Amino acid sequence: MKRLLPGWRGLTQLFAVTVLPLTLLLLLIAFGGVNMHQQDMRALVGERDERAVQSAAAALQSELHHRMATVTSMGVLASEELSYDKIFATTNDLAADFNGGFAILDPDGRLVDNVNNDEFWGWVSQNFHTITFASSSSIGPVFSDPIRDPNSNQLFVIISAYSASRDVIVAGAFSPDALATETLSTTYPTGSDVTIYLLDNSRQLLFVSGAPAQESLASDHPGVMEALGGESGVLYVKKDSAEHVVAYSPIETAGWALITEEEWEMVISPSLQLTQMAPLVVVPAFILALIAIWFGAKQIVQPLQKLESKAAALAWGNYEAIKEPVGGISEVQHLQMELTEMSRKVQAAQEGLHDYIGAITSAQEEERNRLARELHDDTIQAVIALKQRVQLAQKSVKDQNGRQSLKELETLAEQTVENLRRLTRALRPIYLEDLGLVTALEMLAREMSSKNHGSESPGTAQPRRRSRSLHKTTDAAVTHFVVDFQRTGNERRLSREVELSLYRIAQEALNNVIKHSRATRADLTIGFEDAEITLVVKDNGSGFVAPDSPTEFAPNGHFGLMGIHERADLIGARLEIESALGKGTRLEVRL
Repeated sequence: MKRLLPGWRGLTQLFAVTVLPLTLLLLLIAFGGVNMHQQDMRALVGERDERAVQSAAAALQSELHHRMATVTSMGVLASEELSYDKIFATTNDLAADFNGGFAILDPDGRLVDNVNNDEFWGWVSQNFHTITFASSSSIGPVFSDPIRDPNSNQLFVIISAYSASRDVIVAGAFSPDALATETLSTTYPTGSDVTIYLLDNSRQLLFVSGAPAQESLASDHPGVMEALGGESGVLYVKKDSAEHVVAYSPIETAGWALITEEEWEMVISPSLQLTQMAPLVVVPAFILALIAIWFGAKQIVQPLQKLESKAAALAWGNYEAIKEPVGGISEVQHLQMELTEMSRKVQAAQEGLHDYIGAITSAQEEERNRLARELHDDTIQAVIALKQRVQLAQKSVKDQNGRQSLKELETLAEQTVENLRRLTRALRPIYLEDLGLVTALEMLAREMSSKNHGSESPGTAQPRRRSRSLHKTTDAAVTHFVVDFQRTGNERRLSREVELSLYRIAQEALNNVIKHSRATRADLTIGFEDAEITLVVKDNGSGFVAPDSPTEFAPNGHFGLMGIHERADLIGARLEIESALGKGTRLEVRL
């Protein structure tokens, strides 16, 4: 039994290293595929609904144009001195479009003649001045607001046109509900799960399908303000435990809006039934992986573990560690040989890449300096000149409102100058060139802060210390942020490249603290010793899971850390990052 224990120990290791990751990978692929399929179908349903609502809105707009043309034609016929009976006779085939009938009224609203719906037009004549009609000053047909017939309790919209030759108003009434029912039936057939709202610019509902009847829609209903503002698009709204797709589009001719809503999961649920069975592929793979364990308990797991640790050292730049033999089966040995050869090529490529990155960094700094000079010499001066012109203009303006507007413009110009100067200082740290790294870092702390909470004690040998406070806005609340700067040891000037790299590293690190850590305090320390220089940025923020190697910076989205690592590498410095969730972050650069 004792002979079996090492084998079972290797079996357990292989199970932990091979089977579990393989199983998790397959589960991830399976359920990730389901999730990706859901997201794709969600987007597909949104695109389909957006195209459908735009098509339906275009169809409604076309029908409205057709009705406008009909009323316009009747107005033209009225100018030809035809009898009203003959004019109405030409509209017999249009009765279906204007189910509220036609009428001719004088400019004072008296009913001259009408066809169909006598009671409705009589009521319209009595309430003429409360309804929007075309007049002698109107250009083209005019839409009225929806009005409710007191006899039939049905909503009607009146399209009217003015005939100048007879000084009369030609009008036709139609039901928007009937219009929408007929026009939208092609795009949204009966029995579909789509809820449809057609509303006017006062949010009064003209047509509802698939939802309880109501008078109007709230202004905060998804898509209402966008559609009434002339926009079309799609929104995804969480309702109860499901997500709904809300598509909207304007009907600009009448100032209306068309909104559709449906639960997108109802569309794709049948197609997902087969996809949900994907995780079953794990079962045979799991069995095969267990069988494979018996053939590689000792010859695969342990050598791979050693090779893994050496590869991790290789990732951090230790090119000699990978050369030590790890044993194992021939494939593992061949893998080590390939990694050794790869490390040699990577080392050679890394040396060339350093030169290339150095050239890029140098060019970037030159471009920053050029941009800073242009902002300072051109843009800032132009804004200052603009401010002076505004000040001169204030003296010649007598109107109080005008003077107030110019004062606001002057304040805006002043703020713009300050913002440009701050940007210029960030692009080109002039204190670094003239006064050295320590002064530049102090000024960087001042840029990140607003108030001085400490001062240097005169006549002492203690390190200089500056503390600044900054009120910064986070997602939760406004917190008090303090930057504490310290210098230890005797300051000495370094080469321009080294000072600039250390300054940019501190700048990027503090920016990361402010943007991401939700910290209330940060410590910036520069230490000068005989053999090395140390730059430390430490905060008490939320922290994060520190990457195991620099190769994980970019895939994990830590582009700021990647830039810091590259700058440290260019000057031959070593970067160390210590961080944990809820325990803050400590970044150290040793040169």
